[in-house]
Amino acid sequence: MRYRLNDEAKRDVARLYWRGVEAFGEEQAVRYFRALMERFDVIAQAPYRYPAVEHIAKGYRRSVCGVDSIYYRLNGGTVEIMRVLGRQDIDKNL
Repeated sequence: MRYRLNDEAKRDVARLYWRGVEAFGEEQAVRYFRALMERFDVIAQAPYRYPAVEHIAKGYRRSVCGVDSIYYRLNGGTVEIMRVLGRQDIDKNL
């Protein structure tokens, strides 16, 4: 299976990257960015590996990567990454 990030998820990843650069430096931000990309690949290979979170949104599943949660759903033959949020972001963004 393949994956794609919707526009909000793309903005989330960019925000996390720049927040990481400011807080931890570019090297650590790049490492975390790569970890997210690797997790997206793992999700695409085994999308049912991670739990459903129907209480958040119908069809959503969640995988935790570091301190952030990746929310995704299956859309035909594609895993659609919907959001990548930290605990501080969830209440106001989902």
